[in-house]
Amino acid sequence: MNDNSGEVRGAADTAKIEKDSRIAVLLFPALILLGGLCGMLLPQAFLGFAGWINPLLMVIMFCMGLTLTLPDFSLVVKNPLPVLGGVVAQFVVMPTMGWLVAKLLHLDPALAAGLILVGCAPGGTASNVVSYLARGNVALSVAMTSVSTLIAPALTPFLALWLAGQYMPVDAGSMAVSVVQIVLIPVILGLVLRMLLNRWVLKVTGVLPWISVIAITFVVTIIVAGSAQAILTAGLLVLVAVILHNGLGLLLGYGVGVLMRVPEDARRTMAIEVGMQNSGLAGGLAKQYFTPEAALPAAVFSVWHNLSGALVAAYWRRKKAQKVEI
Repeated sequence: MNDNSGEVRGAADTAKIEKDSRIAVLLFPALILLGGLCGMLLPQAFLGFAGWINPLLMVIMFCMGLTLTLPDFSLVVKNPLPVLGGVVAQFVVMPTMGWLVAKLLHLDPALAAGLILVGCAPGGTASNVVSYLARGNVALSVAMTSVSTLIAPALTPFLALWLAGQYMPVDAGSMAVSVVQIVLIPVILGLVLRMLLNRWVLKVTGVLPWISVIAITFVVTIIVAGSAQAILTAGLLVLVAVILHNGLGLLLGYGVGVLMRVPEDARRTMAIEVGMQNSGLAGGLAKQYFTPEAALPAAVFSVWHNLSGALVAAYWRRKKAQKVEI
């Protein structure tokens, strides 16, 4: 009896966590848009919070670490090809497409560097739940996000130096240190805390998506406030660039899955993981190492990729349901 009641309680907790995560992600685009509007309409109210960007990003990464367990990495050992293939696609497709879109649209140096930096960032923090909503392979999504995040301190600065360095000077060494501080250390601390205090962490897991949503919303608000003037002059062009960048990432990510002949659920996950970026990190780095204008593509990407991810997830979820009924 006790065992059964424990299983029922565990299933109820899991369902609640999934519900909370789903609501958070579905509300994410609306909250990001609201934050962006606040930053645009009341820039002076948020300019004084510029120093909060990196600490807030560290909170987001720490929350991500708290959601991870060592078994989440087991897929890398048991079936490494989809994980490694997807991560390679992440760091090849998005930086390359960012560079290509910047060339095609003749973006000015700051905007081009900012767009490319978005492409050089690791996977987005909301991609796991979007994969769940799209009936993708959630285990693969978690593994890809984790691996891309852990190797970002090496690849993000290198790729930024190589591609964005054509437009603006890139201090790759300092950027690598920043990524370690902002991403790697908080994630590892969260993972270790989860291992040591698993029972306590499970009690607060449902709150973590909300903490992340509030933090990234505030980050976008601050970034937009610092780029308000640039939005007035280049906002539409940046939106077109971001839509193209994100769309190509989703399409080519799915195409990589087709070429690798992985199942449909894994193809969907690869599309989402490749197309959704940690744009908050990119915005923080752009603001720190480039200019406020260079952070504009990341701010717009934060809104758009969550909206497009929700739309793609809704389409795939409905499509699969129709197939089952037939």
